[in-house]
Amino acid sequence: MGKLSIVPAKRIEHSILLIRGEKVMLDSILAELYGVSTGALNQAVKRNAKRFPEDFMFRLTNEESECLISQIVISKIGRGGRRKLQNRILMEIHPNR
Repeated sequence: MGKLSIVPAKRIEHSILLIRGEKVMLDSILAELYGVSTGALNQAVKRNAKRFPEDFMFRLTNEESECLISQIVISKIGRGGRRKLQNRILMEIHPNR
């Protein structure tokens, strides 16, 4: 059995963003909280798409990506930055699901 790890509530709270009027979390942050790679998380969601509500995830527009980059100071691609944010899927947070 794997080691149980508890994530502090403050860590989760600080990871939640408000986009399009919805509380969301970047797939990379959610993957980190679960202790898996972003690719593994996205692959699991894709393989089990029927288990998730249709509005469970969405992609950022280019404008949303640029705004998010400027707000959370993510470095640009080519300067050691992460992959393009508009390609990142955001997970909608629904505690009652």
